[in-house]
Amino acid sequence: MPAVNTVLVVGSGLAGTAAAIRLAAAGVAVDLVEIKPGGAAIGSGITLQGNALRELRALGVWERALEHGYPFDVTGIRAPDPHGSLVAEIPDARTGGPDLPAAMGMPRPDLARILLERAADLGVKIRTGTTFTELEQHGDGVAVTCSDGSAWRYDLVVGADGVRSWTRRALGVNLETRAVGMGIWRAFGPRPASVTRTDLYYGGPSYIAGYCPTGKDSLYAYIVEEAQDRSGLDPAAQLAVMRELAGAYHGPWDEIRDALTDPGRVNYTWFETHVLPAPWNRGRVVLIGDAAHTCPPTLAQGGAQALEDAAVLGELLVGRDAVDQDLWDAFHARRYERARAVVDASNQLCRWLIEHERGDVPGLMRSIAALVSRPA
Repeated sequence: MPAVNTVLVVGSGLAGTAAAIRLAAAGVAVDLVEIKPGGAAIGSGITLQGNALRELRALGVWERALEHGYPFDVTGIRAPDPHGSLVAEIPDARTGGPDLPAAMGMPRPDLARILLERAADLGVKIRTGTTFTELEQHGDGVAVTCSDGSAWRYDLVVGADGVRSWTRRALGVNLETRAVGMGIWRAFGPRPASVTRTDLYYGGPSYIAGYCPTGKDSLYAYIVEEAQDRSGLDPAAQLAVMRELAGAYHGPWDEIRDALTDPGRVNYTWFETHVLPAPWNRGRVVLIGDAAHTCPPTLAQGGAQALEDAAVLGELLVGRDAVDQDLWDAFHARRYERARAVVDASNQLCRWLIEHERGDVPGLMRSIAALVSRPA
């Protein structure tokens, strides 16, 4: 019998929806609240490494995700020269196992929809446009008041509400989220036939220029620059800046740049990072995903780590008969050091680029691949 019968999940991103699926599949009654009226899916595309694909398979959504994504097994390195010359083709580690691709790109909204539909099919009650306003713990449960005026009692609350987590603040947890000094332009657009994998261009006027196929007809492209205040730019100006920066990169970038014409499909954010020291729970409220740890996308592990949090938490809550210190000790033993290692490695790659230092990038990537190849 699971350690919990009723659970509230706050946040409908990867971590929250995956946790809801895991628990509902075991017969737990799960409510999921999301403050955004239309759900939490924002952005253009996402790169999912093999260990993330392993978790999607365990959630029962791998085949549907594959229908909407674009898998690949090799990453290209190109030069920022007039031809976009191919420098190297690097086979990616199949961190999810030999029967899964090394990586897959897909549109974020498609992945969010697939996970939410799976959750709903399993009986998760999903309410958007609302969240909690009060949490009050009483030994073996949590009394919750929501912004829509409803009041409920749960055995556990899972705070999976992102980098600016309201749950974290409500618990009085002080955590500094800091900028790492890089900003990223992202755009979603049509996929040229020449783009069949991720290619990365290092150097030139920006730190990185890259792209990832996200489907038969789509890709997302990105350029990483020194962090700047771009808040005063309207959408048309944002598009113009990204196209200007992209002018330094060639090869497939020439086709990608010409196809970037929709200002509504361009966005700009800064890379940020934090790791909440263990424990991630305060009594019967626990933080997972970006609420507990977030990192720059230099290793494309953010989504995977969120899914792993949900997997381990769900496994323990379903496999144990009590929410006690032993359960939390087991959770943190399996998640804290692993997530911190990924965050540290992602930040190290940023530092090497910012400081123009030739670090051991292949060695660092091999070590993280070896780590995440082992199930969480």
